[in-house]
Amino acid sequence: MVHSVFFWLRTDLAPAAISEFESGLASLTKVPVVRHGFWGRPAGTDRPVIDRTYSYGLTLAFENRAGHDAYQEDPIHLAFVMRNKGKWNDIKIYDFE
Repeated sequence: MVHSVFFWLRTDLAPAAISEFESGLASLTKVPVVRHGFWGRPAGTDRPVIDRTYSYGLTLAFENRAGHDAYQEDPIHLAFVMRNKGKWNDIKIYDFE
């Protein structure tokens, strides 16, 4: 199962808050049930079909649905949400198998 999350951060965040957010994204890739994890800013690609309006993207791959569900309750994930939920204006999540 793959879990992709796109964040639209507030434009008034200080550099320290952005750095803390990035550290949090990196921590999510280290959750034990995550098989592969990637995060970053939109790539420099530019075609009409590409949405580059988001600030950061996160993609995590799990062995199965049970791994995904365990991730949702993992203390690292819960701490990330609590520390950072005030930093974004919008968030979109796409899960697929």
